[in-house]
Amino acid sequence: MNEVAYKNLISGNTKGLAAALARLALSVLEIAYQIVIAARNQMFDMGLRRSKRATVPVISVGNVTTGGTGKTPVVALLVTMLQKHGMSPGIISRGYRSVDGVSNDEKLVLERLCPDVPHEQNALRIEAAARVTANSSVNVIVMDDGFQHRQLHRDMNVVLIDATNPFGYGHQLPRGLLREPLSALRRADVVLVTRSDMVPQGTIESIERRICQIAPELRERLFRIDFRAVSCINGRGERFSMEELSQEPTMLVSGIGNPEAFADTCRRANQKIAGTRWFPDHHHYTENDRAEIEKQRQELGARRIMTTLKDLVKMPSSGDYVALEIAATFPIPGQKEVMESLLKARLSHTQ
Repeated sequence: MNEVAYKNLISGNTKGLAAALARLALSVLEIAYQIVIAARNQMFDMGLRRSKRATVPVISVGNVTTGGTGKTPVVALLVTMLQKHGMSPGIISRGYRSVDGVSNDEKLVLERLCPDVPHEQNALRIEAAARVTANSSVNVIVMDDGFQHRQLHRDMNVVLIDATNPFGYGHQLPRGLLREPLSALRRADVVLVTRSDMVPQGTIESIERRICQIAPELRERLFRIDFRAVSCINGRGERFSMEELSQEPTMLVSGIGNPEAFADTCRRANQKIAGTRWFPDHHHYTENDRAEIEKQRQELGARRIMTTLKDLVKMPSSGDYVALEIAATFPIPGQKEVMESLLKARLSHTQ
């Protein structure tokens, strides 16, 4: 079952007896998953398993659902904030879907967004932390996708909630998209509701109320994040304004967790979308994929192919492929300054 069909099934959009039976079967598997996750978390909560500390403070950026919530641009934003306050951050991540030891798409993108910032990938994040701090200049670590990785102690948990699909259809894996129950938000120090501009005001307020019901202590540490298209770049490193590319039809191609949010960002940037082609999250493009993309582009009469930075780093260095450069921003005045203050206070406390 492909990703689109799976999401249609678990969301309830797919109707009929067969779909209902499939959801029932997934609900049974969900119970087993819940037992495993609950037992694992309880072992950490009771001290039966202990987190190991790195030699420097660790800030984790994670989520409670699978799929794209915008962690990569938020990691880049936090790194920039830390550098602004005189810190020397390093980045660690799991290296999900890397091939033959080569850096995965997220690391390649972060190398563009955070040049000269050390980045180590290892499924054992404590080992990644040890390697990145071997660089004597690193005095704080930003851990990408680390909320569930409790083996490494973190000094600040930043959790992202995607406003376009905040609670994973209300179920844990595999019946829904939740990695763990929403009560896990009580471990968070800060919650960022991403893509807040892509839903009505009433919806975003409802999401925030739900978060505060689960973890009332987050009320003063709950912020909104928007992702704005600031420019485009091709595989040769040439940049273009959004206005330059808005005059001709474009085909959208992506293999990310939330492709519809990418499409919505393109529409908001006034791009003329001739058609789309979606691949699974973290997809590695083959020659056949590229040939099929080119064939579809010609059939659509699209001038170019627009994609994400995560996809561009795995695409040909062709001028026909361009990626949106996205910046994470705080849309509500004052929230960025509060977030910077929280970072500074937490790091001061750990020193």
